[in-house]
Amino acid sequence: MLKSPGSDSKGLYRFLGSKEVIIGLLPVLCFFLAVTTFSEEIHNVIWIINGILIFLVLINLALCTIQRIKTLSWPVLVIHAGIIIVFIGGWISLFGFVATVNIYEGEISETVYNWNEREDVSLGADIMVKQLHEEYYPVPVKVGVLKNGEKKELFRLKTGESFLLEGYDIVVGSLDISAETLKLGVFKDDTFIGSADTLGESDLPAYFPFEFKLVAYVDPVIKRTRVDLALIKDHETVAEGSTKVNGPLHWNGMNFYHTETNRDKSGKPYIGLQITYDPGVETVYTGFSVISFGAVFYIGRKLRGSRKR
Repeated sequence: MLKSPGSDSKGLYRFLGSKEVIIGLLPVLCFFLAVTTFSEEIHNVIWIINGILIFLVLINLALCTIQRIKTLSWPVLVIHAGIIIVFIGGWISLFGFVATVNIYEGEISETVYNWNEREDVSLGADIMVKQLHEEYYPVPVKVGVLKNGEKKELFRLKTGESFLLEGYDIVVGSLDISAETLKLGVFKDDTFIGSADTLGESDLPAYFPFEFKLVAYVDPVIKRTRVDLALIKDHETVAEGSTKVNGPLHWNGMNFYHTETNRDKSGKPYIGLQITYDPGVETVYTGFSVISFGAVFYIGRKLRGSRKR
């Protein structure tokens, strides 16, 4: 039996929009997406395969919708459109990247390590870590008091607390771990008269007879941290701000996250940053919104239909 010239193309058209294709594609796509999460050596190959698979899923969803457009209700068509938009966003996201870098406080890095390309690259601006801010839970400390150079008393308390000393109210402030020093504020009759630290630095009046020493402390537990960053291009600051957990600095479509803080053998802190670029995230969110819109109206129509029956 002779086939018409367009029969093969029609058969391919129906096949590409069939349920069997999507049922076969989705498990394969899920497998390779999972491999991408754990794979390092063949990441680029997997990235290409994922792009091809997502593109085929998009073709299938689009053709499936077109082939059934006359039989599907408009809320279902909206849901289909939302799913297609989500997959388009997912495909666009494949062109993003994740990069990391470690930078000492007060220093600048011109490059970051791009995990997609497996090499150091420039982001178009240098990254400067201006300052690290660390906030600790109250730390148990022992503060020794000297009067005119002689030992007078030992106080056991936590940072943020205070003790009385011959009419003075001494407030124990922050603990600087790297310098192993404690800051203290001194009040007289509820009036602040100055501050001092346990290394001997002081702006207290000359008549103040006491000195303070940090005798012991418990290793502190960090409550929260944030890092002040500046992005510099052609010797000009193009962006600056703070980054913290779940609160990145945004610039040029990229997000700068503070992921860790470490110290070298000398105690000098360096900051771990993760930079992400996801060009498809807004498209994905748009798709989810469209799906939600269609789902609400689909459920509403079903509920109205059940009430009528």
